[in-house]
Amino acid sequence: MTTATSHTTSTMRALVKARPEAGLDFDPARPLPQGSHGRRGEPGPREVLIRVHMAGVCGTDKHIWEWDEWASGRIPVGIVTGHEFVGIVERIGSAVERVEVGQRVSAEGHITSGIDYNSRTGNAHIARDMQILGVDRDGCFADYVIVPEENVWLLHDDIPDHYGAVLDPLGNAVHTVMSADVSTKTVLITGVGMIGLMSVPVARAAGAARIFAVDTNPHHLDLARKLGAEQTFLVGQDDNWVETIRAETRGDGVDVLLEMSGAPPAIDAGFDALRRGGTAAILGIPREPMRFDLTNHIIFKGSTVIGVNGRRMWETWYQMENLLLSGRVKLDDIITHTMPIEAYATAFDLLLQNKALKIVLDINGPTR
Repeated sequence: MTTATSHTTSTMRALVKARPEAGLDFDPARPLPQGSHGRRGEPGPREVLIRVHMAGVCGTDKHIWEWDEWASGRIPVGIVTGHEFVGIVERIGSAVERVEVGQRVSAEGHITSGIDYNSRTGNAHIARDMQILGVDRDGCFADYVIVPEENVWLLHDDIPDHYGAVLDPLGNAVHTVMSADVSTKTVLITGVGMIGLMSVPVARAAGAARIFAVDTNPHHLDLARKLGAEQTFLVGQDDNWVETIRAETRGDGVDVLLEMSGAPPAIDAGFDALRRGGTAAILGIPREPMRFDLTNHIIFKGSTVIGVNGRRMWETWYQMENLLLSGRVKLDDIITHTMPIEAYATAFDLLLQNKALKIVLDINGPTR
């Protein structure tokens, strides 16, 4: 038995990867998502049906739109995409205990049964059986989405909808910064796209002493300075930026490298700028395997290297909430566009042309 509000219909609007080629299709009458027991629109005993109000478009969605090598080898044709959102609980399963109908929520998009080694030892974010919303199972670019109760995050009243819709990427930034212990340290961020930019105020709030940022986009660097970076360097113009950073750090290099670009030249140069015994936290994903100087960058340098995937469940979420409520992390300059879901093609075009940072799709209007 489920508890429900009165809004639910038998179909919904959704963005679907309907064909194995570039783009997404808008389906105005997609069947409602299927619960674990197989019934459409009915969450299983431990599941929650959420009416999506706003959803963020991220780099993964861009890969799916482009249908690149990664997407074509991973994404099942026919899936509803999207994995970051804010919404209102519409129905709950019969065994749900913590979540109530009508609550305003977001959700962790990495879903696991919670029984493997990593899940049981505090590392559920890298569980062996991980499924990702909008990648391995139907996602949130739709009127409704179903997620396990364990994945639901109750959104604080003082966190606005457009922030709640982008907690997933903010969590990536927070996880990366916090894993590197940046307090009182010099920090280099290579790649200030959307998540790299989020990392600037997070690192500042976490006590970083000085923040340097490197990118190929001058507008992103302008924003990085506005958000708290002391010095920025434009690739192709500031060709001696590694030497400049060393000169600014007693000749040693930075204490911490936050690698957000996934670009092999940036990764290589970032390790050049890292001091001996420094820490590198790597979130950026190269498009293909790359050559890397393991001997000089890690072994001889004595570097500590941390691979970052997703968000720690649920430590990162509590950290995000505290940072947002403190007022020390603001996202308004990073969320550049809010658009109706029907304008999805324009949204992706803006992202592909680098004319937007973070776009939020308005699916069912504000939650209140």
